[in-house]
Amino acid sequence: MIEVVIIKFVLAGIVFFAALNLAGFHTWVERKQSALIQDRIGANRADIFGFRMLGMFHGIADVVKMFTKEDIVPANADKALHNLAPFFSVFFALMTFAGIPFGDRLIIGGRVIELQVVHIDAALLYIFAMLSLGVYGVILAGFASRNNYALLGGLRATAQMISYEIALGISLVGVIVVYGTIDLAEIVRAQGQLIGGWIPKWGIITQPIAFFVFVTAALAETKRVPFDLPEGESEIIGYFVEYSGMKFGMFYLTDFLETIVVASLSTTLFFGGWQVPYLMPDGFHFPWGGTILVSNWIYVLLGVASFSIKSLTFCFLFMQLRWTLPRFRYDQLM
Repeated sequence: MIEVVIIKFVLAGIVFFAALNLAGFHTWVERKQSALIQDRIGANRADIFGFRMLGMFHGIADVVKMFTKEDIVPANADKALHNLAPFFSVFFALMTFAGIPFGDRLIIGGRVIELQVVHIDAALLYIFAMLSLGVYGVILAGFASRNNYALLGGLRATAQMISYEIALGISLVGVIVVYGTIDLAEIVRAQGQLIGGWIPKWGIITQPIAFFVFVTAALAETKRVPFDLPEGESEIIGYFVEYSGMKFGMFYLTDFLETIVVASLSTTLFFGGWQVPYLMPDGFHFPWGGTILVSNWIYVLLGVASFSIKSLTFCFLFMQLRWTLPRFRYDQLM
């Protein structure tokens, strides 16, 4: 029992550490990707002992800047709720990762380890619950600031997130019917089957329309361009207008964490998760008759690599949309 608890704590630490670092890395990727689209060089001035590393030190500089900035709290604000709001946002975004399976069962010394922090039968409902609870951080930020503009931003965000959660849930009904479960790990395993012995039974093949509805609604959930009505960074005042320093940075971090969550869910539900075409637990079985046997370690590593590559590809796609599409009008969005 103690070994199981230790394994779960280690797994949770690895997943959360990787998620936070990947979110930080995304800040650099987004800067470079936006610069490439706009024909600029991008951030490249921060250095350590003259080494610039293509501007990768800007993320470290941002963290130092936010930690050293003065933490300004409005005089009329509800200080307790004002301080809790950014922690709620980051906490629920991180907790979402606990339900996502990023690899198949790993066998070490006869012990089977699920590469999922929280392996529950209703993992899909758990993730939706965590995404829904993220609304509290947004509405508290607007309400606790005692600023009418921040409150309006919080109301816009809440209305948008709750509205698109309905479309998000309905888009997955077909997926649940096809695979017969709401256990994400079992959904991924079901996608390892082949249609006609050749075509992987991925969600994008069985439910293509649901995929496009899901991605659209999920992007609206993240509140990023072209769905950034809550803050409208170019001209509207958003719900975190009264935040500065590291508390503002936590809201900024939440945006990137939610992007990674959406990318991971898209991979899990529609692109086979950790599945590699024709790769079974004992090795590759090609439809033309060839077979390549692999160990459990190789099988799991290939699965984790497959999941990571698919998820990162979705992250880059979402950033591409963020820098190429204009924002919708509010009436178009709602």
